[in-house]
Amino acid sequence: MLASLVGFLGDFDLAEEAAQEAFAIAAHRWPRDGTPSNPGAWLTITARNRALDRLRRDRTLAEKTRLLDVPEVVEDEMEERTLPDERLELIFTCCHPSLGLESQVALTLRALGGLTTEEIARAFLVPEETMKRRLSRAKRKIRDAGIPFSVPAEHLLPERLAAVLAVVYLIFNEGYGGRVDLAAEALRLGAALAELMPDEPEVHGLVALMLLDDARRDARFASGELVLLADQDRSRWDAAKIARGREALDRAFALRGQGAYVVQAAIASLHMEEPRDWQEIAGLYGELVRMTGSAVVELNRAIAVAEVDGAEAGLALVDRLDLGGYQYFHSTRADLLRRLGRTDEARAEYERALELARTEPERRFLQRRVAEVSA
Repeated sequence: MLASLVGFLGDFDLAEEAAQEAFAIAAHRWPRDGTPSNPGAWLTITARNRALDRLRRDRTLAEKTRLLDVPEVVEDEMEERTLPDERLELIFTCCHPSLGLESQVALTLRALGGLTTEEIARAFLVPEETMKRRLSRAKRKIRDAGIPFSVPAEHLLPERLAAVLAVVYLIFNEGYGGRVDLAAEALRLGAALAELMPDEPEVHGLVALMLLDDARRDARFASGELVLLADQDRSRWDAAKIARGREALDRAFALRGQGAYVVQAAIASLHMEEPRDWQEIAGLYGELVRMTGSAVVELNRAIAVAEVDGAEAGLALVDRLDLGGYQYFHSTRADLLRRLGRTDEARAEYERALELARTEPERRFLQRRVAEVSA
Protein backbone atom coordinates (compact mmCIF):
# COMPACT_ATOMS: atom_id res chain seq x y z
CA MET A 1 0.00 0.00 0.00
CA LEU A 2 2.72 2.45 0.95
CA ALA A 3 4.67 1.54 -2.17
CA SER A 4 1.66 2.39 -4.31
CA LEU A 5 1.12 5.71 -2.52
CA VAL A 6 4.74 6.80 -2.89
CA GLY A 7 4.64 6.10 -6.59
CA PHE A 8 1.31 7.90 -6.95
CA LEU A 9 2.08 10.99 -4.86
CA GLY A 10 5.82 11.37 -5.38
CA ASP A 11 6.17 12.43 -1.73
CA PHE A 12 7.42 10.06 0.97
CA ASP A 13 6.17 12.01 3.98
CA LEU A 14 2.72 12.65 2.51
CA ALA A 15 2.38 8.98 1.56
CA GLU A 16 3.22 7.82 5.07
CA GLU A 17 0.82 10.32 6.66
CA ALA A 18 -1.97 9.35 4.26
CA ALA A 19 -1.42 5.65 4.99
CA GLN A 20 -1.66 6.28 8.73
CA GLU A 21 -4.89 8.24 8.25
CA ALA A 22 -6.42 5.44 6.18
CA PHE A 23 -5.63 2.83 8.82
CA ALA A 24 -7.05 5.07 11.55
CA ILE A 25 -10.29 5.48 9.57
CA ALA A 26 -10.46 1.73 8.99
CA ALA A 27 -9.98 1.02 12.68
CA HIS A 28 -12.99 3.23 13.41
CA ARG A 29 -15.31 2.21 10.56
CA TRP A 30 -14.70 -1.48 9.93
CA PRO A 31 -15.82 -2.76 13.35
CA ARG A 32 -19.05 -0.76 12.84
CA ASP A 33 -19.74 -1.22 9.12
CA GLY A 34 -17.90 -4.48 8.38
CA THR A 35 -14.71 -5.21 6.47
CA PRO A 36 -14.91 -4.21 2.77
CA SER A 37 -14.68 -6.91 0.11
CA ASN A 38 -11.25 -5.64 -0.98
CA PRO A 39 -9.56 -4.25 2.14
CA GLY A 40 -6.27 -3.43 0.40
CA ALA A 41 -7.99 -1.45 -2.33
CA TRP A 42 -10.19 0.34 0.23
CA LEU A 43 -7.19 1.40 2.29
CA THR A 44 -5.17 2.54 -0.73
CA ILE A 45 -8.04 4.53 -2.25
CA THR A 46 -8.93 6.13 1.08
CA ALA A 47 -5.31 7.12 1.58
CA ARG A 48 -5.07 8.55 -1.95
CA ASN A 49 -8.21 10.61 -1.54
CA ARG A 50 -7.12 11.88 1.89
CA ALA A 51 -3.78 12.93 0.41
CA LEU A 52 -5.45 14.70 -2.49
CA ASP A 53 -7.82 16.48 -0.11
CA ARG A 54 -4.85 17.68 1.90
CA LEU A 55 -3.10 18.94 -1.21
CA ARG A 56 -6.20 20.78 -2.37
CA ARG A 57 -6.63 22.41 1.04
CA ASP A 58 -3.06 23.63 1.10
CA ARG A 59 -2.97 26.66 -1.18
CA THR A 60 0.83 26.64 -1.34
CA LEU A 61 0.66 23.21 -3.00
CA ALA A 62 -2.13 24.04 -5.45
CA GLU A 63 0.17 23.68 -8.43
CA LYS A 64 1.26 20.25 -7.25
CA THR A 65 -2.40 19.19 -7.02
CA ARG A 66 -3.10 20.33 -10.57
CA LEU A 67 -0.06 18.44 -11.83
CA LEU A 68 -1.36 15.24 -10.26
CA ASP A 69 -4.64 15.74 -12.15
CA VAL A 70 -6.12 12.49 -10.84
CA PRO A 71 -9.83 12.26 -9.99
CA GLU A 72 -11.10 10.57 -6.89
CA VAL A 73 -11.63 6.84 -7.35
CA VAL A 74 -13.92 4.28 -5.80
CA GLU A 75 -13.23 0.72 -4.83
CA ASP A 76 -14.59 -0.83 -8.04
CA GLU A 77 -12.10 1.21 -10.06
CA MET A 78 -9.08 -0.12 -8.17
CA GLU A 79 -6.98 -2.18 -10.56
CA GLU A 80 -5.68 -5.48 -9.21
CA ARG A 81 -1.92 -5.79 -9.58
CA THR A 82 0.70 -8.35 -8.64
CA LEU A 83 2.27 -6.99 -5.46
CA PRO A 84 5.90 -8.08 -6.01
CA ASP A 85 5.99 -6.64 -9.54
CA GLU A 86 4.53 -3.31 -8.44
CA ARG A 87 6.96 -3.03 -5.57
CA LEU A 88 9.88 -3.92 -7.81
CA GLU A 89 8.89 -1.18 -10.25
CA LEU A 90 8.70 1.30 -7.40
CA ILE A 91 12.08 0.24 -6.05
CA PHE A 92 13.57 1.04 -9.45
CA THR A 93 11.72 4.35 -9.37
CA CYS A 94 13.11 5.34 -5.99
CA CYS A 95 16.67 4.27 -6.80
CA HIS A 96 17.22 7.44 -8.83
CA PRO A 97 20.89 8.07 -9.80
CA SER A 98 20.63 11.71 -8.69
CA LEU A 99 20.78 10.42 -5.12
CA GLY A 100 23.86 8.79 -3.67
CA LEU A 101 23.78 5.00 -3.59
CA GLU A 102 23.50 4.86 0.20
CA SER A 103 20.61 7.37 0.17
CA GLN A 104 18.83 5.41 -2.56
CA VAL A 105 19.05 2.21 -0.56
CA ALA A 106 18.13 3.73 2.81
CA LEU A 107 15.19 5.71 1.47
CA THR A 108 13.78 2.79 -0.49
CA LEU A 109 14.09 0.50 2.52
CA ARG A 110 12.18 3.03 4.61
CA ALA A 111 9.40 3.67 2.14
CA LEU A 112 8.98 0.38 0.33
CA GLY A 113 10.76 -2.29 2.32
CA GLY A 114 8.74 -1.80 5.46
CA LEU A 115 11.84 -1.35 7.63
CA THR A 116 11.92 1.12 10.49
CA THR A 117 14.57 3.81 10.74
CA GLU A 118 16.13 1.83 13.61
CA GLU A 119 16.35 -1.32 11.46
CA ILE A 120 17.90 0.59 8.56
CA ALA A 121 20.42 2.24 10.86
CA ARG A 122 21.39 -1.18 12.19
CA ALA A 123 21.83 -2.49 8.65
CA PHE A 124 24.19 0.41 7.86
CA LEU A 125 25.96 0.16 11.26
CA VAL A 126 25.23 3.80 12.12
CA PRO A 127 23.31 5.45 14.99
CA GLU A 128 19.56 5.88 14.50
CA GLU A 129 19.80 9.69 14.67
CA THR A 130 22.42 9.67 11.90
CA MET A 131 20.10 7.65 9.68
CA LYS A 132 17.17 9.96 10.43
CA ARG A 133 19.21 12.91 9.18
CA ARG A 134 20.29 11.04 6.05
CA LEU A 135 16.71 10.12 5.22
CA SER A 136 15.53 13.70 5.76
CA ARG A 137 18.26 15.05 3.45
CA ALA A 138 17.35 12.53 0.75
CA LYS A 139 13.67 13.45 0.94
CA ARG A 140 14.49 17.16 0.72
CA LYS A 141 16.67 16.56 -2.32
CA ILE A 142 13.89 14.67 -4.06
CA ARG A 143 11.43 17.47 -3.31
CA ASP A 144 13.71 20.42 -4.10
CA ALA A 145 15.24 18.93 -7.25
CA GLY A 146 11.90 17.73 -8.55
CA ILE A 147 13.20 14.20 -9.11
CA PRO A 148 10.46 12.40 -11.05
CA PHE A 149 8.73 9.32 -9.71
CA SER A 150 8.40 7.27 -12.85
CA VAL A 151 9.57 3.82 -13.88
CA PRO A 152 12.74 4.31 -15.95
CA ALA A 153 12.99 3.18 -19.54
CA GLU A 154 14.28 -0.37 -19.99
CA HIS A 155 17.72 0.76 -21.18
CA LEU A 156 18.16 2.78 -17.96
CA LEU A 157 17.43 -0.11 -15.60
CA PRO A 158 21.06 -1.37 -15.39
CA GLU A 159 22.33 1.95 -13.97
CA ARG A 160 19.96 1.51 -11.02
CA LEU A 161 20.63 -2.18 -10.55
CA ALA A 162 23.28 -1.90 -7.82
CA ALA A 163 20.91 0.01 -5.54
CA VAL A 164 17.98 -2.28 -6.31
CA LEU A 165 20.04 -5.38 -5.49
CA ALA A 166 21.20 -3.78 -2.24
CA VAL A 167 17.61 -3.00 -1.26
CA VAL A 168 16.40 -6.55 -1.91
CA TYR A 169 19.40 -8.04 -0.09
CA LEU A 170 18.94 -5.87 3.00
CA ILE A 171 15.23 -6.70 3.11
CA PHE A 172 16.19 -10.38 3.02
CA ASN A 173 18.82 -9.94 5.73
CA GLU A 174 16.30 -8.30 8.05
CA GLY A 175 13.92 -11.18 7.38
CA TYR A 176 16.65 -13.77 7.88
CA GLY A 177 17.24 -12.24 11.30
CA GLY A 178 13.69 -13.07 12.35
CA ARG A 179 11.04 -11.35 10.22
CA VAL A 180 10.04 -14.24 7.97
CA ASP A 181 7.58 -12.08 6.02
CA LEU A 182 10.41 -9.85 4.84
CA ALA A 183 12.56 -12.79 3.76
CA ALA A 184 9.70 -14.21 1.72
CA GLU A 185 9.07 -10.81 0.14
CA ALA A 186 12.76 -10.48 -0.78
CA LEU A 187 12.66 -13.90 -2.44
CA ARG A 188 9.59 -12.87 -4.45
CA LEU A 189 11.28 -9.63 -5.49
CA GLY A 190 14.41 -11.53 -6.48
CA ALA A 191 12.40 -13.90 -8.68
CA ALA A 192 10.62 -10.97 -10.34
CA LEU A 193 13.96 -9.24 -10.87
CA ALA A 194 15.45 -12.35 -12.51
CA GLU A 195 12.47 -12.46 -14.87
CA LEU A 196 12.85 -8.76 -15.67
CA MET A 197 16.64 -8.88 -16.24
CA PRO A 198 17.49 -12.50 -17.15
CA ASP A 199 20.95 -11.69 -18.55
CA GLU A 200 22.32 -9.94 -15.43
CA PRO A 201 24.58 -12.39 -13.55
CA GLU A 202 24.44 -10.42 -10.29
CA VAL A 203 20.66 -10.80 -10.23
CA HIS A 204 21.01 -14.58 -10.42
CA GLY A 205 23.82 -14.41 -7.87
CA LEU A 206 21.56 -12.62 -5.40
CA VAL A 207 18.71 -15.07 -6.00
CA ALA A 208 21.12 -17.96 -5.42
CA LEU A 209 22.48 -16.41 -2.22
CA MET A 210 19.01 -15.83 -0.75
CA LEU A 211 17.77 -19.31 -1.65
CA LEU A 212 20.83 -21.07 -0.22
CA ASP A 213 20.69 -19.09 3.02
CA ASP A 214 16.93 -19.49 3.37
CA ALA A 215 17.22 -23.25 2.80
CA ARG A 216 18.82 -23.55 6.26
CA ARG A 217 16.16 -21.49 8.05
CA ASP A 218 14.39 -24.37 9.84
CA ALA A 219 17.69 -25.87 11.01
CA ARG A 220 18.96 -22.64 12.56
CA PHE A 221 16.78 -23.20 15.63
CA ALA A 222 16.01 -26.30 17.69
CA SER A 223 13.40 -26.01 20.47
CA GLY A 224 13.72 -22.25 20.15
CA GLU A 225 17.49 -22.26 20.60
CA LEU A 226 20.05 -20.97 18.08
CA VAL A 227 22.06 -23.71 16.34
CA LEU A 228 25.39 -22.91 14.67
CA LEU A 229 25.95 -24.10 11.10
CA ALA A 230 28.38 -26.86 12.11
CA ASP A 231 25.81 -28.31 14.53
CA GLN A 232 22.73 -28.07 12.32
CA ASP A 233 20.63 -31.11 11.41
CA ARG A 234 21.14 -31.26 7.64
CA SER A 235 17.98 -33.29 7.18
CA ARG A 236 16.09 -30.11 8.06
CA TRP A 237 17.67 -28.17 5.20
CA ASP A 238 15.30 -27.50 2.29
CA ALA A 239 16.75 -29.63 -0.52
CA ALA A 240 14.49 -28.07 -3.16
CA LYS A 241 15.68 -24.56 -2.29
CA ILE A 242 19.30 -25.70 -2.32
CA ALA A 243 18.81 -27.15 -5.80
CA ARG A 244 17.14 -23.96 -7.04
CA GLY A 245 19.87 -21.85 -5.45
CA ARG A 246 22.65 -23.83 -7.11
CA GLU A 247 20.78 -23.71 -10.41
CA ALA A 248 20.67 -19.90 -10.12
CA LEU A 249 24.38 -19.87 -9.25
CA ASP A 250 25.16 -22.00 -12.30
CA ARG A 251 23.20 -19.52 -14.41
CA ALA A 252 25.27 -16.66 -12.96
CA PHE A 253 28.50 -18.53 -13.77
CA ALA A 254 27.25 -19.25 -17.30
CA LEU A 255 26.81 -15.48 -17.72
CA ARG A 256 30.43 -15.08 -16.54
CA GLY A 257 29.38 -13.44 -13.33
CA GLN A 258 32.18 -12.42 -10.99
CA GLY A 259 30.43 -9.78 -8.89
CA ALA A 260 29.92 -9.59 -5.15
CA TYR A 261 26.60 -11.46 -5.03
CA VAL A 262 27.91 -14.27 -7.22
CA VAL A 263 30.94 -14.67 -4.93
CA GLN A 264 28.76 -14.62 -1.81
CA ALA A 265 26.49 -17.26 -3.31
CA ALA A 266 29.52 -19.40 -4.12
CA ILE A 267 30.65 -19.09 -0.49
CA ALA A 268 27.16 -20.03 0.74
CA SER A 269 27.23 -23.10 -1.50
CA LEU A 270 30.65 -24.16 -0.17
CA HIS A 271 29.38 -23.80 3.41
CA MET A 272 26.81 -26.49 2.62
CA GLU A 273 29.46 -29.04 1.68
CA GLU A 274 30.82 -31.54 4.18
CA PRO A 275 33.64 -31.21 4.95
CA ARG A 276 33.90 -27.52 4.22
CA ASP A 277 36.81 -26.35 2.07
CA TRP A 278 38.00 -23.56 4.36
CA GLN A 279 40.95 -22.73 2.12
CA GLU A 280 38.63 -22.03 -0.80
CA ILE A 281 36.17 -20.15 1.43
CA ALA A 282 38.96 -17.93 2.80
CA GLY A 283 40.16 -17.23 -0.74
CA LEU A 284 36.69 -16.21 -1.91
CA TYR A 285 36.25 -13.97 1.13
CA GLY A 286 39.58 -12.35 0.25
CA GLU A 287 38.26 -11.64 -3.25
CA LEU A 288 35.06 -10.22 -1.75
CA VAL A 289 37.05 -7.93 0.54
CA ARG A 290 38.92 -6.57 -2.49
CA MET A 291 35.60 -5.90 -4.24
CA THR A 292 33.74 -4.30 -1.37
CA GLY A 293 36.28 -3.01 1.15
CA SER A 294 33.78 -4.14 3.79
CA ALA A 295 34.95 -4.62 7.36
CA VAL A 296 32.11 -7.10 7.94
CA VAL A 297 33.34 -9.22 5.02
CA GLU A 298 36.87 -9.07 6.47
CA LEU A 299 35.44 -10.32 9.76
CA ASN A 300 34.02 -13.34 7.93
CA ARG A 301 37.35 -13.88 6.19
CA ALA A 302 39.03 -13.90 9.60
CA ILE A 303 36.78 -16.78 10.69
CA ALA A 304 37.80 -18.80 7.62
CA VAL A 305 41.48 -17.93 8.09
CA ALA A 306 41.24 -19.14 11.70
CA GLU A 307 40.05 -22.52 10.40
CA VAL A 308 42.99 -22.71 7.98
CA ASP A 309 45.87 -21.11 9.90
CA GLY A 310 44.67 -21.20 13.50
CA ALA A 311 42.84 -18.93 15.94
CA GLU A 312 45.86 -16.65 16.43
CA ALA A 313 45.93 -15.76 12.73
CA GLY A 314 42.20 -15.12 12.72
CA LEU A 315 42.39 -12.93 15.83
CA ALA A 316 45.14 -10.83 14.28
CA LEU A 317 42.79 -9.97 11.41
CA VAL A 318 39.85 -9.28 13.73
CA ASP A 319 41.90 -6.92 15.89
CA ARG A 320 42.56 -4.68 12.89
CA LEU A 321 38.84 -3.96 12.44
CA ASP A 322 36.85 -1.00 13.74
CA LEU A 323 33.50 -2.66 14.45
CA GLY A 324 33.00 -1.89 18.11
CA GLY A 325 29.22 -1.50 17.82
CA TYR A 326 28.68 -4.71 15.86
CA GLN A 327 27.44 -7.72 17.82
CA TYR A 328 29.12 -10.35 15.66
CA PHE A 329 32.51 -8.64 15.92
CA HIS A 330 32.47 -9.23 19.66
CA SER A 331 31.08 -12.78 19.48
CA THR A 332 33.66 -13.73 16.82
CA ARG A 333 36.50 -12.25 18.84
CA ALA A 334 35.19 -14.04 21.94
CA ASP A 335 35.15 -17.40 20.13
CA LEU A 336 38.76 -16.96 18.99
CA LEU A 337 39.91 -15.89 22.45
CA ARG A 338 38.14 -18.91 23.97
CA ARG A 339 39.94 -21.22 21.55
CA LEU A 340 43.25 -19.64 22.65
CA GLY A 341 42.44 -20.22 26.32
CA ARG A 342 42.12 -16.49 27.10
CA THR A 343 38.87 -17.01 28.99
CA ASP A 344 38.69 -13.73 30.93
CA GLU A 345 38.97 -11.71 27.71
CA ALA A 346 36.54 -14.07 25.99
CA ARG A 347 33.96 -13.56 28.73
CA ALA A 348 34.19 -9.77 28.39
CA GLU A 349 33.64 -10.03 24.63
CA TYR A 350 30.69 -12.39 25.01
CA GLU A 351 29.15 -9.99 27.52
CA ARG A 352 29.57 -7.08 25.10
CA ALA A 353 27.95 -9.14 22.32
CA LEU A 354 25.12 -9.96 24.72
CA GLU A 355 24.52 -6.25 25.30
CA LEU A 356 24.14 -5.75 21.53
CA ALA A 357 22.03 -8.87 20.82
CA ARG A 358 18.50 -8.13 19.66
CA THR A 359 16.78 -11.53 19.58
CA GLU A 360 16.04 -13.81 22.49
CA PRO A 361 17.60 -16.96 20.93
CA GLU A 362 20.84 -15.04 20.34
CA ARG A 363 20.76 -13.70 23.90
CA ARG A 364 20.28 -17.17 25.37
CA PHE A 365 23.06 -18.57 23.18
CA LEU A 366 25.48 -15.86 24.34
CA GLN A 367 24.43 -16.33 27.97
CA ARG A 368 25.40 -20.00 27.66
CA ARG A 369 28.74 -18.98 26.21
CA VAL A 370 29.34 -16.58 29.12
CA ALA A 371 28.52 -19.37 31.58
CA GLU A 372 30.90 -21.78 29.81
CA VAL A 373 33.93 -19.47 29.97
CA SER A 374 33.07 -18.47 33.55
CA ALA A 375 33.03 -22.06 34.83
